[in-house]
Amino acid sequence: MKNVKKKLLASTILMSTILTSASIAADKCKNNMVESYAHPTMFNSQVLETATDNATYVTGAKCIKTSLNKVNVLSKENVLVETWAKNVLNIIKENQTYTSEFNCKSPVLRSELAVILAEGFNLGTENCKNCTKYSDVASSYWAKDWICRALSSGVMIGYPDNTFKPDQYVTKAEIFATIAQLIKVPYNSSTLISFNGKSIEYIPQWATNATREVVSSNLLNNLPDINKINSSEYLSKEQVAHLVGELRQNWATINSIGKDLKAPKSIKNYKPTCLKIKITDRLSARTSNVGEKFTAVTTNCIKIAGQNFAEGSKVKGQVVEVSRPGVGCSGYIKVKFLNITDKNGNCVNFPETLSKAQVDCLKNPNFIARLLGAPFSAAGRIAGVAGRTGASGVNVVANTVEQFGDNLSDTFVDLASLQPTASVKKLGNGFLSLGKGVVNIVKLAVSGTFGVIYEFADEIRYLIVPAYSNDSSINPNEEMTIIF
Repeated sequence: MKNVKKKLLASTILMSTILTSASIAADKCKNNMVESYAHPTMFNSQVLETATDNATYVTGAKCIKTSLNKVNVLSKENVLVETWAKNVLNIIKENQTYTSEFNCKSPVLRSELAVILAEGFNLGTENCKNCTKYSDVASSYWAKDWICRALSSGVMIGYPDNTFKPDQYVTKAEIFATIAQLIKVPYNSSTLISFNGKSIEYIPQWATNATREVVSSNLLNNLPDINKINSSEYLSKEQVAHLVGELRQNWATINSIGKDLKAPKSIKNYKPTCLKIKITDRLSARTSNVGEKFTAVTTNCIKIAGQNFAEGSKVKGQVVEVSRPGVGCSGYIKVKFLNITDKNGNCVNFPETLSKAQVDCLKNPNFIARLLGAPFSAAGRIAGVAGRTGASGVNVVANTVEQFGDNLSDTFVDLASLQPTASVKKLGNGFLSLGKGVVNIVKLAVSGTFGVIYEFADEIRYLIVPAYSNDSSINPNEEMTIIF
């Protein structure tokens, strides 16, 4: 009996260790680079996922769509960079000490607004003693430093009773009033308060002009859950993060932020880094792979982290996510800019996220270049489709044989145990699994054939109309502006 207990204990410890390791591996995969083959080969019947140390490869899943967690490079709808909004939401999530689960769709708190504003405009710590007078901001409070930065910079204020109310929801009207003090945009004070052709609810009289100014600025146009802006009393954490992200983008382009007479000095002094580069490599959702490095050279002089970089300095980047194009899906490629190096070898890393990226000068590979490359990419992509289809077929056969064997085994066990009803049921399940396997094999054969035809047709289309895939590629000699 003691030996049995020891064996059970050892088995429990071993299983716990395996599950813990699997959990850690799963969490690790969430942050890995992802390459997805959403080809028409599988029709989502057999989804395969292969994880390596630094990348996850998904085959046969439904076509992955872009989302607001990714920001497209202007003029390139399906070339993406990491959004600043997602990054600041992660900062809040990782630092909050609440036991409840973080929900980016819930209304933003005053403490969270302080984090978003402080991170959004690199607000400093000058005069941070200002927050010590607020009785409800303890020295151990999770957002104390960000609150101090927001208060000392003048972008937020406390209440007359010497409280800050860090855990109080911020109304939509209060958000608009805060943003309106940072921008200078013409608006018509006699017009109705509306957005997207509908009236905006929950706006008191004191916030009407501020709301008109924010609406006129077009900052609300690209926010998540845009239909809720009119009807909800609050903006969500996600919406406010994207709103400040839009402010950061417009700072260098419209150049109207910080010119309002009421804008705090700290906001007027904020200067984004604006880097102009020329790409030297080709990247494409059709042919590039995760982990692939690319280079560019600067076309302007720039000062980053206190160091001056002359024109011609080298910029390095990396492909961090790829979704292959397929039927009804153009696919996308996500890139990350890593660092800049001058001719003397001095190197500075870029921040994790960018405020904005745009292509100023579009280029297409010439016909000769496309003609030379097409046979190799076509052969590779067709072989890839055929190989993945075959591999999925082997997987289907293996699973079907295993399921049929298991059910057949249970059939004889139940029969020998004098359970004829259960035996017949298991036998029926076995033939059912066999039928499903045959159906899946037929689906794979049909869809694989269709996939090969699609890939061949796609290469022909690329040869004739290269602009069709231009929005999911970056080409040599294209000129870009990146702002952070």
